[in-house]
Amino acid sequence: MLKHAVQGVADAGAQVEEIVLNKMMASDGLMLASPVFFYAVSAHSKILMDRCQSLWIKKYWIDKAPLGVKASKRKGLFISAGATKGKKIFDGSLLSVRYFFDVLDAELWKSLLYRRLDFEGDVLKHPEYLEEAYETGKALVNVLKG
Repeated sequence: MLKHAVQGVADAGAQVEEIVLNKMMASDGLMLASPVFFYAVSAHSKILMDRCQSLWIKKYWIDKAPLGVKASKRKGLFISAGATKGKKIFDGSLLSVRYFFDVLDAELWKSLLYRRLDFEGDVLKHPEYLEEAYETGKALVNVLKG
């Protein structure tokens, strides 16, 4: 799904690049994709978030930004899939993603959350999910352009 969202961004005329840490702070928009494991983001996603803890320290301890005051400079898209149909399957992930995006001065602009996708290739049974990811990628570009 992330590949389709990225393709939507590219087809809408924006440049897309996979980035690591310091480039995130220079971006206009962010996309994060993670499956849900035990009602949380994957370990790989969590490692990325944890690596940004120093940005939280800088923002709130060193620069003394007031807690709870949003300074959203960029927009964020979160894409996630989980195997069960549970009502709260994405709650833990969304909480982590909101705080992660906050430290990056990004607002969680939109989330694409899909249930009952467990095995590799399951999403291919739902072309509407791939189309939604693609269109959302394009919409992100339009929002960023203003």
